[in-house]
Amino acid sequence: MTTLAPAGSRVAVLGASPKEERFAFKAMRLLKEHGHKPIPIHPAGHSVDGVPGLKSLSEIDQPVDTLTFYVNSKISNRLKDDILKLNPRRVIFNPGAENEELAEVLESAKIEVVMACTLVMLDTGAF
Repeated sequence: MTTLAPAGSRVAVLGASPKEERFAFKAMRLLKEHGHKPIPIHPAGHSVDGVPGLKSLSEIDQPVDTLTFYVNSKISNRLKDDILKLNPRRVIFNPGAENEELAEVLESAKIEVVMACTLVMLDTGAF
């Protein structure tokens, strides 16, 4: 069972996109609407929905409650050390971003792992 994120939580969105049709963009917008503080992460460092972006997880200088993935396992495997250093309370693997190998590493580091859709979680009050 997943633990709900407190209101106002920082949520890193890995693979954030400025393209409105992308699920990562929709997640950024919905996180803001639900009172969370999303942090867009993308190698381009672009702003997303008015929120300044960062180029990497290592640029985050404040605690993060949740890290939500919109990247494939080939990318997320390369970020294992950065994720462990960030030490979020939980990581959400959205559909298409599943990574069983990384999930096992995170669970052994006592990071909660959720295989679900961030958008659905927000819409149903399960975030």
